[in-house]
Amino acid sequence: MKKQKALSNAEISSFCRQTAMIIKAGITPAEGMNILKNDTADKEGKELLEQIALSCRQGNPFHISLENTGLFPSYVIRLIALGEESGNTDDVLSSLADYYDREEAISENIKSAVTYPLIMIVMMFLVILVLVVKVLPIFRQVFSQLGTEMNAFASSLLSIGNTLSKYSLIITIVIFLLIGAAIIFYKSESGKTKITRFLTKFSLTRNFYEKIAAGRFASGMYLAITSGMDTYRSLDMISEIVENEEMCEKIDMCKKSLKEEMNLPEALSNAQIFTNLYSRMVAVGFRSGSVDLVFKQIAQNYDEETEKQLNRIISIIEPTLVIILSLVVGMILLSVLLPLMGIMSSIG
Repeated sequence: MKKQKALSNAEISSFCRQTAMIIKAGITPAEGMNILKNDTADKEGKELLEQIALSCRQGNPFHISLENTGLFPSYVIRLIALGEESGNTDDVLSSLADYYDREEAISENIKSAVTYPLIMIVMMFLVILVLVVKVLPIFRQVFSQLGTEMNAFASSLLSIGNTLSKYSLIITIVIFLLIGAAIIFYKSESGKTKITRFLTKFSLTRNFYEKIAAGRFASGMYLAITSGMDTYRSLDMISEIVENEEMCEKIDMCKKSLKEEMNLPEALSNAQIFTNLYSRMVAVGFRSGSVDLVFKQIAQNYDEETEKQLNRIISIIEPTLVIILSLVVGMILLSVLLPLMGIMSSIG
């Protein structure tokens, strides 16, 4: 069987939610995979479900069958293993589906926040290119017929336009190669890691990614606690999913505090994983025996905060790009129109 591409957050969520319903209905995983396979039109999806079903029929536990595919995150496999041990696999799968739904929502929000500015930048580039390559030569002919020259700024732009026109084919090929390389780099694991590392340290996006990491931590803790995993193992596992170096360091600090006989709320507060408010909420939940629900509420709060922050970022970027485009186009046009108006008024 050829190697399949890694599953997306949406695919993992859909798989977990459907499997949770099947198991809750009393159907075995092997039978359930056959049911899902019959309802799946995608060829690769059918192959994956058949592989899982075959492994289950051979007597392997469900989590081992998923692990053998090599397509499911270790996070999913570990939690399902705990669910099988404790007899609440369906609840674990439902929680995993909710978690990956949130991850997909965060991913889509980030994509939508990036897409519009990129489109605006491309539009700016095209408008400026048309002005420099097509419009400025017409004005140069007008100035030449009037027996005068364009000013230094307009002449420089015209020179750039002539160069772009002369080497347009080479420039187009280079641009497409750069775009292709950027897409390949972005889709690769190392590329995603480097981009994420940069954004987590960049001053304008650092706070946003800190909130995403804190939300993932809270969501992961909720899942781990409801699945019956002990605190120390939960922290180990969550380090793999937060995708934030600073948060990983805080988790390590939290683990050291636990070794020093601190309880979980004290360890979290000492590591400064959450704000003071959320740390107090965890402490209250810990004393009342509902810390899992507190973590769930914190994760939801962080989701709402990141969405609001994304909307604020977009609301700043959109008018800023429009203003920049207007200024650049205005400068180019004024550099030729003002001298031309002066000449026409002197002739008049």
